[in-house]
Amino acid sequence: MRRRRNLVIRAPGSLEIIEEQLPEVPEGGLLLETLVTGLSAGTELAFVKGDHPGLRSRLDPDLGLFLPHSAGTAYPIRRLGYMEVARVAESRTPAFSEGDVLACAYGHATMHVADPLNEHLVLLGKDLDPLLGVFVAHLGPICANGLLHAAAEATGGMVRRLADGVDGRQVLVTGAGPIGLLTALFARSLGAREVAVADSDPRRRQVAADLGFPALDLDDDPGKLLKERWRHGPADRGADVVFQCRGRPEALHAALRAARPQGSIIDLAFYTSGAEAVRLGEEFHHNGLVLRCAQIGRVPRGLTGQWDRARLSAETIRLLRSHGDVIRKHLISDVVPYDNAPRLMHEVSQHQRQVLTAVFAVAPAYL
Repeated sequence: MRRRRNLVIRAPGSLEIIEEQLPEVPEGGLLLETLVTGLSAGTELAFVKGDHPGLRSRLDPDLGLFLPHSAGTAYPIRRLGYMEVARVAESRTPAFSEGDVLACAYGHATMHVADPLNEHLVLLGKDLDPLLGVFVAHLGPICANGLLHAAAEATGGMVRRLADGVDGRQVLVTGAGPIGLLTALFARSLGAREVAVADSDPRRRQVAADLGFPALDLDDDPGKLLKERWRHGPADRGADVVFQCRGRPEALHAALRAARPQGSIIDLAFYTSGAEAVRLGEEFHHNGLVLRCAQIGRVPRGLTGQWDRARLSAETIRLLRSHGDVIRKHLISDVVPYDNAPRLMHEVSQHQRQVLTAVFAVAPAYL
């Protein structure tokens, strides 16, 4: 019987790698050996810190309501992460061959028995660096889905291209984490007239500047600056569309201030607390803004048939092929051995260490 190693969170602040038994590979299944697995800090560290909303309330999927005092998730957290790249070690389906390299989302484990009929598996070409492949299954599609929501807002749902919401337009991205920066690169590559990036962290602003974006201080009212810079007509100034990618209410407030009248804010952020800093009675109300959540579980209404997860992954691969060098250089800040993952995640959660995108290498060749 095969065994694997898996990173689990026993309790807030308590991470460890444990050994687990793997099931046999069923007919139609795959045995995957992990090459690298990436850290999505925004989501995963909420479990390390203990402030993930799912720990205090449960989503009723039929009602679409979170029910308080009824946790939907409890410790230990055994499946954490969605940025894996793996090699097929055993295949019991003609759909994939042994040796294929796939982008997947099954958590920080060294092996996985996959079901191709029910899991999102993306075959990576030999020309794509597996380190870049960590963005393909989930994180890149989150960004592409944000662009798709902007396109739906701009066209009334008649989307023809992913570029429809940004081509020729002035765009602000609030938040210079990996989702914000990938979204900014998407927008620029799809023809945006100008893309500015705002963040309160000077290190992240420097990365944005290194990528060629005007980098603004989120704490210095970027909306006022951009409304002086981006004029569309009398009493019509600001960003055509804002991608809100920082899970802080202050960032959402800055995004609302920066949008032009009747502009759109596409929200990709994940919030773990309330929103005291947001003032919905100010710019949101008086400028008639649209605030649209682009949560990855849904594409815009009416587009499900044309824009599935596979297509969003394909758009991500297209971006990685055209901008792979700068993404590898600027967005992947740390590549560390898999055994170091618990310590790194603990240090980041305690603000003792700063990472942009950390990748845990299971295969030593990627260190």
